[in-house]
Amino acid sequence: MNSSVIANGKPMEAKLPCSVEEFLVAQKLPPRSVVVEHNGEAVAPSEFSRRTLNAGDRLEIVKIVAGG
Repeated sequence: MNSSVIANGKPMEAKLPCSVEEFLVAQKLPPRSVVVEHNGEAVAPSEFSRRTLNAGDRLEIVKIVAGG
Protein backbone atom coordinates (compact mmCIF):
# COMPACT_ATOMS: atom_id res chain seq x y z
CA MET A 1 0.00 0.00 0.00
CA ASN A 2 1.40 3.40 -0.93
CA SER A 3 1.32 6.06 1.71
CA SER A 4 3.72 8.70 2.89
CA VAL A 5 6.36 9.34 5.51
CA ILE A 6 7.97 12.67 6.30
CA ALA A 7 11.63 12.61 5.25
CA ASN A 8 13.72 15.69 6.05
CA GLY A 9 10.52 17.70 6.48
CA LYS A 10 8.93 16.69 3.16
CA PRO A 11 6.18 14.12 2.53
CA MET A 12 7.56 11.24 0.47
CA GLU A 13 5.61 8.37 -1.03
CA ALA A 14 6.58 4.90 0.14
CA LYS A 15 5.25 1.35 -0.08
CA LEU A 16 4.27 0.88 3.54
CA PRO A 17 4.88 -0.87 5.76
CA CYS A 18 8.55 -1.22 4.79
CA SER A 19 11.91 -1.26 6.50
CA VAL A 20 14.19 1.76 6.74
CA GLU A 21 16.58 -0.11 4.43
CA GLU A 22 13.86 -0.70 1.79
CA PHE A 23 12.88 2.98 1.95
CA LEU A 24 16.49 4.13 1.49
CA VAL A 25 17.02 1.80 -1.48
CA ALA A 26 13.77 3.03 -3.07
CA GLN A 27 15.08 6.60 -2.70
CA LYS A 28 18.38 5.53 -4.34
CA LEU A 29 20.30 6.17 -1.12
CA PRO A 30 22.88 3.47 -0.32
CA PRO A 31 22.11 2.48 3.30
CA ARG A 32 25.80 2.60 4.21
CA SER A 33 26.09 6.23 3.08
CA VAL A 34 23.55 7.80 5.47
CA VAL A 35 22.71 8.38 9.12
CA VAL A 36 19.00 8.00 9.97
CA GLU A 37 16.79 9.28 12.76
CA HIS A 38 13.33 7.67 12.94
CA ASN A 39 10.67 9.51 14.95
CA GLY A 40 13.39 11.32 16.91
CA GLU A 41 15.47 8.22 17.65
CA ALA A 42 18.84 7.48 16.03
CA VAL A 43 18.83 4.18 14.14
CA ALA A 44 21.99 2.06 13.96
CA PRO A 45 22.78 0.82 10.44
CA SER A 46 22.46 -2.74 11.75
CA GLU A 47 18.80 -1.95 12.56
CA PHE A 48 17.86 -0.55 9.10
CA SER A 49 16.51 -3.90 7.88
CA ARG A 50 14.50 -4.50 11.08
CA ARG A 51 13.06 -1.01 11.74
CA THR A 52 9.57 -0.76 10.19
CA LEU A 53 8.17 2.48 8.79
CA ASN A 54 4.47 3.29 8.95
CA ALA A 55 2.37 6.11 7.48
CA GLY A 56 3.15 9.47 9.04
CA ASP A 57 6.52 8.42 10.50
CA ARG A 58 9.23 11.10 10.50
CA LEU A 59 12.73 10.48 9.19
CA GLU A 60 15.79 12.67 9.18
CA ILE A 61 18.34 11.38 6.70
CA VAL A 62 21.85 12.82 6.55
CA LYS A 63 24.38 11.77 3.92
CA ILE A 64 27.81 10.90 5.27
CA VAL A 65 30.57 12.81 3.52
CA ALA A 66 34.10 11.51 3.85
CA GLY A 67 36.96 13.90 3.59
CA GLY A 68 40.13 15.04 5.17
